[in-house]
Amino acid sequence: MKTQRQQPTLLHSLLYWEAHRTREVYLTQPFPDGRVVDYTWVEVAGQARRMAAHLRSLGLPPGSRIAILGKNSAHWIMADLAIWMAGHVSVPLYPALNGETAAYVLGHSGASLLFLGKMDGKGDGWNDIAPVLPPSLPLIALPMAPRDDLPRWDDIIARTQPLQDVSLPQPGDLATILYTSGSTGRPKGVMHAHGSFVRAAQGLSDLLGSSSADRMLSYLPLAHVAERAAVQGGSLYYGYRVFFADRLETFPDDLRRARPTIFFSVPRLWTKFYLGVNQKLPLAKQKKLFAIPLLSRLVKKKILTQLGLQDTRIAITGSAPLPPELLAWYRKLGLELLEFYGMTENLAYSHGGHPGRLREGWIGHGYRGVEARIDGNGELLVKSPCQMLGYYQAPEATAEATTADGFFRTGDRGAFDDDGRLRITGRVKELFKTSKGKYVAPAPIENRLGSHPAVESVCVTGPSQPQPFALLMLSPEAQQARAGQGGEPAVAQALENLLRQVNGELEDHEKLDYLVVVKEPWTVENGFLTPTLKIKRNVIEERYLPEADRWAGLGRKIVWH
Repeated sequence: MKTQRQQPTLLHSLLYWEAHRTREVYLTQPFPDGRVVDYTWVEVAGQARRMAAHLRSLGLPPGSRIAILGKNSAHWIMADLAIWMAGHVSVPLYPALNGETAAYVLGHSGASLLFLGKMDGKGDGWNDIAPVLPPSLPLIALPMAPRDDLPRWDDIIARTQPLQDVSLPQPGDLATILYTSGSTGRPKGVMHAHGSFVRAAQGLSDLLGSSSADRMLSYLPLAHVAERAAVQGGSLYYGYRVFFADRLETFPDDLRRARPTIFFSVPRLWTKFYLGVNQKLPLAKQKKLFAIPLLSRLVKKKILTQLGLQDTRIAITGSAPLPPELLAWYRKLGLELLEFYGMTENLAYSHGGHPGRLREGWIGHGYRGVEARIDGNGELLVKSPCQMLGYYQAPEATAEATTADGFFRTGDRGAFDDDGRLRITGRVKELFKTSKGKYVAPAPIENRLGSHPAVESVCVTGPSQPQPFALLMLSPEAQQARAGQGGEPAVAQALENLLRQVNGELEDHEKLDYLVVVKEPWTVENGFLTPTLKIKRNVIEERYLPEADRWAGLGRKIVWH
């Protein structure tokens, strides 16, 4: 048999590990009742084989689309593997989707069956999705599913013999359809081939140095391209172990159990870690302790151990920029925190930081095999070895998103330094013009505002206004402070200081006239945020812009909506 590094698809890799690391643990799953269950490579492959045999028995046409809905779990990955083994295509749905979008994805993809996984209606969209599930759509309940009236995974595999003639795909065959999170309009179904997952894992090998000794914690949605490629793709290719998180309350314990060697997160969590450490050990005290060589090493190790990151070789941040001062703080702790940039359309395989070649304010270099250039309008164009096959049932949209020579139009405005590092400067279509005729790029300003602990989400806007302004939703901590001692005036003062600081870094035409603290929360369920918690700019502007003239007339720096 070929070596692990020669396997052409992730399914080939699974069969390799099934044969060569039979009894070694692959997936570790905590359950709400406190149990923690380990699944070996042979158990994972065996359960997937049995479910694949069941799927074959249903007589579905080859290449049928089969959906997976649920939070991350060991059986989410097993279901995906079973779909591939049976010769079908998986369609993941974000657990935080609203009902309307979930119904659209199921209908547009033509899903023949749905695996229903870990959902509880708390922090996910189950209460909104449940009523819109088509009555004719067959469902199979994974462990921890919210319905007990469905055929259950455990019962099916208990009575089904494992599939022996696994459908081994070719690298160019369609593996999955990933629906974009849809910051504007309907989500599009991004088609990816089996070979793209392997090419991504191979291309990052020089950077990550991954091996079967690595460990990752899976908690960001597996329906998201980055988690799917890094956790599922990387673990199947390299053979490393994956731990799962049970729920938000147990996350610290889940992280400490995993002691990940590779840890991928988003700026909001990196910020929360930073604020939590600073609350216990103020920055001024850190500075003094870090100045004493022996003590410095002990304190830094203790901080990382309390976070569960003491064994982390490579830490990754993505989806939005992390403020330079936070990147510097983590690197001072000894954590190699790298920024990654990618899109659903290229399986998140585009650009990232390389150890020893980092530059403040710049993401980093292109990965192996990636070509990139800046178009005449400032748009970043990328050609990746992991480029999509196209948008599902949307050839016109595919053609519109791709240049004649095969580069993908990212929609991001970018720039390169002399050494080839990439920086993202905003979105091409998000530029707006003030009444003074000046163009404003909102994203860089939003990044400055969003790094403040009082700000959960922010939208900079103001077309046809003399100056731009910002709408923001307070973080839970700031909402709590507003209700406590000092109350609203203290929060307002903190925001006014933030406004003054940010305006001091902007050109005159970019300076914000005022900040508006919105009253209603922005959530996925009410349509203000995407499932990956990015703002839906068009929805927000439609809701709030009619009030802009009145707010401007108030003459206040902080407006409470």
